[in-house]
Amino acid sequence: MTDKTLIRWIDGEAPAEISGGTTWGMPFARGTVADSGGISVRDGDGEIVASQAWPLATWPDGSLKWAGIALPATDAPSQAYAVTADGGASPREGSVPPSGATRVTVTETAEALTVDTGTLQMVIDRGGSHLFTSLTRGGIEVARNARLVSLLQDNVTEGAGTASREAFTGEVTAVVLEQDGPVRAVVRLEGHHRPDAAGSGKQSWLPFVVRFYFYANARSVRMVHSFIWDGDAEQDFLAGLGVRFSVPLEAELHDRHVRIAGADGGFLLEGVRGLTGLRRDPGGEVRRAQLDGRATPPLAEWNPEVSERLHLIPAWNDYTLTQLSADGFELRKRTATGHAWVGISGGTRSAGFCSLTDARGGFGVGVKNFWQSHPGQLDIRNAATAEASLTAWLYSPEAQPMDLRFYHDGLGQDTFEEQLEGLEITYEDYEPGFGNATGIARTHELTLFAYESTPATESLAADAAAASAPALLQATPGYLHSVGVFGDWDPVDRSTPARAELEDHLDFLFDFYAGQVEQRRWYGFWNYGDVMHTYDHDRHVWRYDVGGYAWDNSELSPDLWLWYSYLRSGRADIFRFAEAMTRHTGEVDVYHLGPWRGLGSRHNVQHWGCSAKQLRISTPAYRRFYYYLTADERTGDLLTELVDSDQNFLGLDPVRKVRPDADTYRPNRNALGVGLGTDWGSLAATWLTDWERTGNPRSRDRLLGTMADIGALKYGFLTGEALYDLDMGRFDTGRELIQVSHLSAVFGLVEICSELVDLVPDPDFERAWLQYCRLFLATKEEQVEAVGQPLAGVYLTQAHSRLTAYAAARLDDPDLAARAWESFAEGGEHLNHESAFTLRTIEPPHVLLPVDEAPTVSTNDTSQFGLAVIQNLALIGKHLR
Repeated sequence: MTDKTLIRWIDGEAPAEISGGTTWGMPFARGTVADSGGISVRDGDGEIVASQAWPLATWPDGSLKWAGIALPATDAPSQAYAVTADGGASPREGSVPPSGATRVTVTETAEALTVDTGTLQMVIDRGGSHLFTSLTRGGIEVARNARLVSLLQDNVTEGAGTASREAFTGEVTAVVLEQDGPVRAVVRLEGHHRPDAAGSGKQSWLPFVVRFYFYANARSVRMVHSFIWDGDAEQDFLAGLGVRFSVPLEAELHDRHVRIAGADGGFLLEGVRGLTGLRRDPGGEVRRAQLDGRATPPLAEWNPEVSERLHLIPAWNDYTLTQLSADGFELRKRTATGHAWVGISGGTRSAGFCSLTDARGGFGVGVKNFWQSHPGQLDIRNAATAEASLTAWLYSPEAQPMDLRFYHDGLGQDTFEEQLEGLEITYEDYEPGFGNATGIARTHELTLFAYESTPATESLAADAAAASAPALLQATPGYLHSVGVFGDWDPVDRSTPARAELEDHLDFLFDFYAGQVEQRRWYGFWNYGDVMHTYDHDRHVWRYDVGGYAWDNSELSPDLWLWYSYLRSGRADIFRFAEAMTRHTGEVDVYHLGPWRGLGSRHNVQHWGCSAKQLRISTPAYRRFYYYLTADERTGDLLTELVDSDQNFLGLDPVRKVRPDADTYRPNRNALGVGLGTDWGSLAATWLTDWERTGNPRSRDRLLGTMADIGALKYGFLTGEALYDLDMGRFDTGRELIQVSHLSAVFGLVEICSELVDLVPDPDFERAWLQYCRLFLATKEEQVEAVGQPLAGVYLTQAHSRLTAYAAARLDDPDLAARAWESFAEGGEHLNHESAFTLRTIEPPHVLLPVDEAPTVSTNDTSQFGLAVIQNLALIGKHLR
């Protein structure tokens, strides 16, 4: 195995066990592999292991570019793997496991699907109120009648008055088998929440998609739940959202075991009827058996002073863990409804896992990013009865109800002129009715465990950790770079002092933002995964309450910074930061239904608050990394949503408030104004990704056609905006105009263009792109000489130095290279080809000590444009060595 073929565990060491299988994305060099049929996987000893492969994307020549690869569950994973392909010379159906290997099988009837991993079996009805009706292991049913539940509150009480809550249950309306083995099976369920009681005012809300992932040999099932908020924010307040499972029980109460994870691997270990701490000792073996989760000895072997008084020992019927903030959870229990809760303990950050088991088996559930996505809650109810319930609340019913109303009254900004005035003072692009959350989404990941007995605490702790941070295989940065995916980047390189200094600065900036997430507690149901936009040096806080300076919402492409940083380094911490941002920005910052479907919201105090609904936020340029690296179907859904996003220009002009030709511009299907920067860059990413994934000729033709049209424009990218024929998918090439924007190249345009230049050669397009890169930071005299006038709107010099660097490298021009270094140094200390930024390490301050916080921020360029500088470092470092 060489470094270039090595498939490694992202966290370094192989996990002790993979209870539910694993999937990752694997790229191949252009023209080397015909299809996924010839792919096989070998372990560290060179032995072929069971695997399944399927295509994710193809190169323009039709050869395989990306494949999803799945391995089964195993209790002995290899330290590393290698993927080989025979070029498709011997295509196979799926990727048949070696002879004798366990397969996951799916049996379909008109009423249900039954999935069998060889270890567990799940029955999924084709409709109704249950996600699944039965989960068994070893012939024992460990859970049944899983269902989604929600609580709708009709108002948020302020002062006098009361609020009522109504219970809803998810109703499944469609079930689709997306994959059927032999190693991996995927079942997708769709539906809406409907009221439990007749006569409800609201008949349906919260559309959802749930996927169950099954692997050969698996004793656990991965569940991915996504929902879209479609309520009326003025009167609908979500007061609880969860997944509830029924757990059948037969054992004696003292042989029923409750396990709830606390922080740092700690667990609550209790029997429903406790046998420890009593005034009379039942016997050492009895106590040890209960603590270990084993069946206790027969009553005849107990101390009769206890066995004859069992009925006098309270049985604890209900347990609850609440995690209402990122910093604290509480545990409590009670004997029955109508009796007081008894506090158990508390702590900081629960792992989000609980189980209910006995000697026959049982059920457990773990929630990924549980405390990070607070408020969450875990409930066990009726543990002393024949059928208990276990509820994983994704939004705790004990938290304040979710209030998605806009945060101010509009401040009298009723006209575009008044709104532009508001932009001048708070940087908020307000417009009445646009601060609407209807259509945003949220995704949660859970792991469901089927137990054949009560596991040892160490095993449960491993399951809780695996649910929180699932094991993931990934190709090395060297291999990813060698096959030429994601355009123009290099692996981390510290071979010279200047390069090492650039790498140090990149590390410093990532560590800074990761530290800010923790220090500022950028966590919560709608917030986790995002960062703030700009710092307030006077108050020593980020501008969380100042218009467009608050949540970043992908402004200046931190998503790209993180993903390219991961590609270059292979670091697990960067991957998980980027993963959280992808989940957030792709779900919360983008509309998934309604008039703005496919558009994202610009930065704001609330993620949905800004009236600028634009493709530059929803662009697949930010999401495709995660899709290709993990083969995640939910991200695939988000990419598919955007395929026809060019249609959005008919309904909402992104520059409607500042359009210079507003008096004459009338959008129609044959003359839509489309910017050649953020707009076309987003469309190009959309069309490229769809063409690669599906071969869609519409996307291919619009991508290649508009590339040719940009090349045919007299001023190319400098034209700024071209008229787009929506039916033909082409630009009017007769437009002669020069207008540039400082934002055009900081939302993915650079990355997409550099990738397209190498992917689909078009000399005129490349000439237009190099002209833009060469002239944007050129002198006024050079601009006049080239196009007859100087360029207006040139800002973000540091960020655009990479355009100059790209042109310097492509044209082998040392003068451009020197200019790129000079531009890059602007705004920092001294930086040139001999010396990079001088770094100062500052200890992170404590929370809420503003006197100490100011120097940390002021020395690290976390200003409005700081993220653009960060994004810039890696690219300029590649081209200017």
